[in-house]
Amino acid sequence: MIATLAASARFRGACAAALALCMAGTTLAAPATPAELPRPELLLRWEGDAQVEGYRNIAKIFPTHAVARGAKTYELPRAKREIAPKYTLEKERGSVAEYMKNNRTAGLIVVKDGKIVLERYGLGQTDKSHWIAFSMAKSVTSTLLGAAIADGKIGSVDEQVVKYIPELRGSAYDGVTIEQVLQMRSGVAWNEDYADPNSDVGRLGAARGSDRGVALVETMATLKRAAEPGSRFNYSTGESNLIGVILKRAIDEPLASYLSRKVWQPFGMESDATWVTDQSGQEFGGCCVNATLRDYARLGLFAMQGGVANGQRVVPEGWFAKATHPATPNAWDGLGYGYQWWLPSAGTFQAIGVFGQSIYIDPARNLIIAESSAWPEAGYQKGYERQYAFRKAVIQATDGSAPR
Repeated sequence: MIATLAASARFRGACAAALALCMAGTTLAAPATPAELPRPELLLRWEGDAQVEGYRNIAKIFPTHAVARGAKTYELPRAKREIAPKYTLEKERGSVAEYMKNNRTAGLIVVKDGKIVLERYGLGQTDKSHWIAFSMAKSVTSTLLGAAIADGKIGSVDEQVVKYIPELRGSAYDGVTIEQVLQMRSGVAWNEDYADPNSDVGRLGAARGSDRGVALVETMATLKRAAEPGSRFNYSTGESNLIGVILKRAIDEPLASYLSRKVWQPFGMESDATWVTDQSGQEFGGCCVNATLRDYARLGLFAMQGGVANGQRVVPEGWFAKATHPATPNAWDGLGYGYQWWLPSAGTFQAIGVFGQSIYIDPARNLIIAESSAWPEAGYQKGYERQYAFRKAVIQATDGSAPR
């Protein structure tokens, strides 16, 4: 499924558009040398050493809010024996080290039954290094919206978007529910071609060059209706960012501090994280949390355990069952979509970010696979194929069965 998904140029453009919303409409400059951090306006074009240094040092390049860790850490003990999966992809066969080299993997961790059975780093990364999540942040924002419902800050996903963003009254979003936006089934037209400056995402990216927190809502208010709400899937990072606006207005605090209070501290994340903001201080609901690999694995564990942290329920009972139900069973080439989560197969779910970021969650197998990467292309087809082949090898190494 991942292989066929990667073949879709539409998917590649859609995911990479999350980055365009972080970029101001600035003049392109010469690429950075390895000795300096890359320029923010070239985010989609970072390559080589500059790409790696940029992904590792996002908080030094873009404005961010801190996500503070707590006093206690959720321990991830090591299993007595480490797995040594060997993957096969067409004529390519490789070890863990060869997989990481071929896929430009900066970090790879596998947690089975609560224990680390594999942990490796490359490209100069360590267990203390941060790495950008890109669109994996969508799944984080969705989860925080669930927390806001549990806190009584938001009534339910059946409420209308305009209740929290009244500036959208009279627009195509009038009559659209929060759930329909979470599922990317609003029916509102949206062109996510980041390569086209006249696309919706291109116009929004340019407007954010002088944004003070209003360009997103103003842009979304101009969109037209393409279908009845709830009737059609259309990937829109603009709507993921709208979820961030709804959430911030409902909780009346930065998303980063809410993430710290509701998840990072009580669940026991090992390190502080950061979240990229626009110039007004609004975090991007669709992009750019930056954390360590182990904490991405812990985030997967938090989701797999149903959103309970330190014995306290953070999201409503059954939230993750609903969030990972395929509202769109075939969003792209067989991959389902729920509340900002991708659904590779029945019972599994995944946070995906461009350039190879992933948290794969398989509750039935009690398995988490988290990866940080620096792929040469946003939607590197061979990378997705190789990632899926390696996942199959991990599953076979941990329980001897084939993935569903």
